[in-house]
Amino acid sequence: MKTKIFAALALSSAALLSFTSCIDEVQPNGGTITTTQLQSSPAAGMSTLTAIPSMILYCGVDNWDKHCDIGYAGMMIIRDRMTGDMCINPNGTNYDQWSGYAQGRMDEGYWFPQIITYYYGKLVLTCNKAAEAFPEDVEDEISKGCRAVALAYRALTYIDCARWFEYLPCDATSPITKQGNDVTGLTYPIVTEKTTQEEARHNPRATRAKMAEFILSDLDYAEENIGYKPADLAGQAYPDLSVVYGLKARLYMWIEDYTNAKKYADLAIAESGKTPLTKEQWNNPKTGFNTADGNNSWMLSCQLTAENRAVTSGICNFTSFMSPEPSYTYSSAGACFTPDWSFYSRINNKDWRKLSWVPSSIALLRDYQLNGVTDNAAKLAFSAKYKYCVTKFRPGEGNLTDYTVASATALPLMRVEEMHFISIESAAHLNAAEGKQALLDFMKTYRYADYTCNVASTDDVVEEVVFQKRVELWGEGQTLWDIKRLNYSVTRGYNGTNWYTATRFNTDGRPAWMNMVFLSTEGENNESIYGWNNPNTDGVYNTIPDSEVNFDKNKW
Repeated sequence: MKTKIFAALALSSAALLSFTSCIDEVQPNGGTITTTQLQSSPAAGMSTLTAIPSMILYCGVDNWDKHCDIGYAGMMIIRDRMTGDMCINPNGTNYDQWSGYAQGRMDEGYWFPQIITYYYGKLVLTCNKAAEAFPEDVEDEISKGCRAVALAYRALTYIDCARWFEYLPCDATSPITKQGNDVTGLTYPIVTEKTTQEEARHNPRATRAKMAEFILSDLDYAEENIGYKPADLAGQAYPDLSVVYGLKARLYMWIEDYTNAKKYADLAIAESGKTPLTKEQWNNPKTGFNTADGNNSWMLSCQLTAENRAVTSGICNFTSFMSPEPSYTYSSAGACFTPDWSFYSRINNKDWRKLSWVPSSIALLRDYQLNGVTDNAAKLAFSAKYKYCVTKFRPGEGNLTDYTVASATALPLMRVEEMHFISIESAAHLNAAEGKQALLDFMKTYRYADYTCNVASTDDVVEEVVFQKRVELWGEGQTLWDIKRLNYSVTRGYNGTNWYTATRFNTDGRPAWMNMVFLSTEGENNESIYGWNNPNTDGVYNTIPDSEVNFDKNKW
C-alpha cells in the first residue's frame, strides 16, 4: 500500500518556496527570530548563526510524528540506507522507521522524499537568514567572518542537495519527463538571501555548472574571510578554514575535478592539524563516535544536549537508531542497523574497524569492547542477541539507561579521514600507482600494518579506495555520493544475503532511486519545477525472492 503525504502536506506545501528571504522566521531550538528583531538588535545577527547548528540538530517529531525526522542525523541515515552497505536486522523490521528509503520508494506523492526536501529547505532558510543578517557589503572584519560562517554552511547544504537531486543516467528510468523535458544533469534550484517569493515561483533547477559556480563563490568568500569569525563562534560547530578547504574538496570530487579535489583535501589535512582516530579511540565504549572530545580527528560536529528535543523525545535521535546497547533505543528493540553481509565479509579480520559491528567470531570477540565488559560470557550473550548489529556509535558516556545522557551525543559532520580518502582516490584517478601507494601508506600507518592491495588498474584501485572509505565512514552518510558519482551498482540479492525481501534489488550501475525526486507540491508552487521533476522510482525494480538467495532471517 502506498504511503502518501495527505495531511502531512500542510507542513511543507512549498518547501522550496518557503526558504526565500521574504519568509521571516528561523527557529533555533524552539525559539523564533524575526526580520524585525534582526534590524533592531545587533546581537540578533549572531543568533542567526547559532541557529544553524540548532537546525543541524533539528527534531520534527512534534510536527507530524515521524520518528525518522531527526534533522541532519536523519539525512545521514537515509543516505546510507539508500546504498548497499546498511541494512537492518531482518528480525526487527516492524520497527524500521527508514523502510521507504531502503525500498527505493521515491515518489513525488510520498512522505519519504518530503522529509528530505522539507528539512533541506529549512536548513537553506536558516543559512540565508544568517547571510541576510551579515550582507555581502559589510565592511568590518568581524561581520565578514560571520558571513563566512553562514556561507560555508550554505555551501555544505547545497553540495548535499546538488549531489542528491542531480539526475544522472541509470538503468531503470528515463531522463525525459512525461512533459518531454530532459532533466539530465539538473540539480536543485538556487535560493539566496536576496531571492524574492516571485523569483522563487519561477526558479528552475540549476545545471551542474551553474550550481558548482554558485557553491564555489560562497566558499571563495568563506576562504578569504573565515579567519575573522568572532571568538563566540569558536568550537567545532562552526566551520574554520580547514573545513572550508574540506568543503571545496567535496565540491571538486562531485564535479570530478580530481586535481583540485586532491589539492583542497591536502590543504584541509594540513590546516586542520587533525590525525586519524586510533583503535582505542574508535572502539572506546564510553566515547567512541559520540563526542569530539578525546580525539584529534573530527573537523566539524554538532553536540546535542539534554535540552534538545531530539534527546527529550527519548527515541527520536541518532543514538536511538544507531546504538543497541542502551535499554530504551529503537536499536535495542530489534530495529538495529547491520552491515551488508558481502560488505562485512570483505573486511579483513585484522582490520580493527570491523569491531564497528557485533563480532562474528571468537577471535574478534577477544578484542571487542562492550561498554567496558570484560567477561566473555556476557559478550557472547550480547553477540547472540545483536548478531552483526552496529556498535560503532556508543551511547553518551557509555550510559545504558539515562537517555538524557546516553542520547546527548555529538554528530560527526566532517572527519579528517574523509579528507585522506578524497586525496587518495583523487591521486588514483590521476595516477593509479601513486593512488595505490597512498592507500597502502594510509592503511598501514593508521589502520592495520598487514594491509595489502593486490590490484593495479585505475578502476580497480579506485574501487578499493572507495571500499576502504565505505568501511571508514559507514553510518556517517557519505557513501551514497561515491556510489552515485562513480556509477557503481548496488547488489543486495545474492546467496546468503541479509537484506529482507522488499529491499532486495540488484542494479546495473547507479540506482535510479539515488536521483532524488521533488514533491509534487514543489511543482505547484514553482512553475519551473513542474514538468522538470526526476522520475518516480517506486516499483521500478523487482525484488529477488527468498528462494533464489537462500535467505533465512533467523541466521541473522
